[in-house]
Amino acid sequence: MEEKEKTGFFTRLKKGLSKTRESFVSGVDSLFHGASELDDDFYEELEELFVMGDIGIHTTMQIMEDLKEKVKEQNIREAAACKQLLLDTIKAQMKVCEEDYEFEKKKSVLLLIGVNGVGKTTSVGKLAGTYKKDGKKVLLAAADTFRAGAIDQLKEWAARAGAEIIAGQEGSDPAAIVYDAVAAAKARNVDILLCDTAGRLHNKKNLMAELHKIYTIIEKEYSEAYLETLLVVDGTTGQNALAQAKEFSQVAPIDGIVLTKLDGTAKGGIAIAIQSELKIPVKFICIGEKIEDMEKFNADNFVDALFDAEEEIC
Repeated sequence: MEEKEKTGFFTRLKKGLSKTRESFVSGVDSLFHGASELDDDFYEELEELFVMGDIGIHTTMQIMEDLKEKVKEQNIREAAACKQLLLDTIKAQMKVCEEDYEFEKKKSVLLLIGVNGVGKTTSVGKLAGTYKKDGKKVLLAAADTFRAGAIDQLKEWAARAGAEIIAGQEGSDPAAIVYDAVAAAKARNVDILLCDTAGRLHNKKNLMAELHKIYTIIEKEYSEAYLETLLVVDGTTGQNALAQAKEFSQVAPIDGIVLTKLDGTAKGGIAIAIQSELKIPVKFICIGEKIEDMEKFNADNFVDALFDAEEEIC
């Protein structure tokens, strides 16, 4: 059953990345099919395709260097063999380790942060559904008290996931909600406390001060819990997602990325850039609005889906 679900997600991921495939991967495929030799012109054109595909200059240069080195080491002359090396190189750059999900083995608080409109509340709901399905006791904290409708939206997700929720009134103190949620998590012996937060920009001092206050409460009142901070970024924004991740990483300790709205975007290549440039793993990806449309990030499956390769469930 689990393998069937993973297979289903791979198919949806492949479909969701179709626009990226059309705009970026089709050019890469054409280059490999038309290349007679692996010369400087070939690498230059490949480099240009990667930069245009929202992978970014830094990441592209890294991939090109690794690729050239492997081609030389293995004395490869044919483009077809070189393409598989390229895929393997990208997969290696995006690998997520088992240790990156250490929080799943302990009492944990997952704090989701990010700018407005990236899908934080939806991601909290999907994570709640995922962990409830795994048999964990989940509690939600509705600490986005600024956005109109955010609390009601999270209540709907809580009901859908079958999880409990701590919420206050719109406009109430978010730190107080988190304080109450922490007390409830301890009293109810909760496995994972998921905290929704208001959308904020790194330069909004009052919101960043509020975030610091939330951190302080969790660390002081629930020091025994594993605190995991996930930055939610919108895949449709391309290089802007990378800029947001860079900015937030300067003001908050980010443990991982939740990459949303990958379905229907031509900028799916940003997943490669985020992981490679910031050394922050993409831990979850979303390809739709349903509760099951979130999965742990799998580098092999992502690259295979992006380049229309055979499915490889790991």
